[in-house]
Amino acid sequence: MHGNFEITKREVIASVSIIAVLLLIGVLISGKISEHQMDQNEVYNKAVKIENRDQFEYGMRTNVGNAFVYGDLEAVDTVNYPEIGGEYMYVEKVKEKYTRHTRTVTTTVNGKTTTRTEVYWTWDRAGSDDITCKEVSFCGVIFKSSKIQLPDSDYIDTIKESSHIRYRYYAVEVKHTGTIFTELKDQTITDKSPFYENMDIEKTVDHLESNGGLFIFWFFWIILIAGCVYGFYYIDNKWLE
Repeated sequence: MHGNFEITKREVIASVSIIAVLLLIGVLISGKISEHQMDQNEVYNKAVKIENRDQFEYGMRTNVGNAFVYGDLEAVDTVNYPEIGGEYMYVEKVKEKYTRHTRTVTTTVNGKTTTRTEVYWTWDRAGSDDITCKEVSFCGVIFKSSKIQLPDSDYIDTIKESSHIRYRYYAVEVKHTGTIFTELKDQTITDKSPFYENMDIEKTVDHLESNGGLFIFWFFWIILIAGCVYGFYYIDNKWLE
């Protein structure tokens, strides 16, 4: 805010104009976001709701279009790494190295500044490998695993190869229950159909129809407005005099 931190009346008036213009722009953008959300909500409300295999297969045969389908997602061919055992839908093996790093540390004591080099060690990612089952069963129908977005993986185990090398394992369990939103067409579903774990159809619709996007937009837009006003006050505005 200049050298003397004083804000003039003209700057206040100008900043009010800046806020008004940015708020107007924000209203226009949020209106577009709301309109898009309403269009999406209409798609969700018109989608077919399916909870059994017969309706699911019939929907794919007759090209019913958008649908919410609730059921069990299960790996047909399970995968694993021999060293951890078990059966999984997906498993990832992450290699980590215990790596030496250095950083410069500056300290000031009684007005005297000293600099020293500090050594520290961290486990750093050094590569990874993963295996995914080839097929999954959803609501009793078998698909390629690429047809459905698999649930997030969870940490399973860590195995040390040496004092400086270790492997961390993450996996997706064999069976899950939830809802997919997809298009039933040409005897199949959309590639990478999103899977909403532990949600029935009603909860999935509520989740998708939430106005979280609008809230996030206004949160960041207000921060932007505050930043613009602060920046305006900070610069030298002699041209307003």
